[in-house]
Amino acid sequence: MIDDLYDLIGGRRTIWAATESFYEKVLADDSLRHFFKRTDISHLRSRQSMFLSMLLGGRVVYTGKEIHATHAWVRNHGLNDAHFDTFLKHFRAALEEVGVKAEKVEKVIKLLETKRDAVLNP
Repeated sequence: MIDDLYDLIGGRRTIWAATESFYEKVLADDSLRHFFKRTDISHLRSRQSMFLSMLLGGRVVYTGKEIHATHAWVRNHGLNDAHFDTFLKHFRAALEEVGVKAEKVEKVIKLLETKRDAVLNP
């Protein structure tokens, strides 16, 4: 059941570890790094962890900006489907790295995929 995916993958500790690993991969990726040149990465990691926790059914209230508005600057600077695919690839790798089982990784990726339109389309 999707509602308890947060707990099934290990809760806050797993989400935080996966988020840390994810941003290490993103910031090492030449095709993505430039999107973060104006970004406070510590703040972003915190908000991303909060957003993912909420998305996966954790009892966390996301207090960041709305997802579409948050991505306006990067959309205006060329963010596209190929970049989104690369983000998903890095997040999949990060989840696997922190020990999330393959079937649960796929459920998380499917949930993240539902946000593609909100992130990419004006």
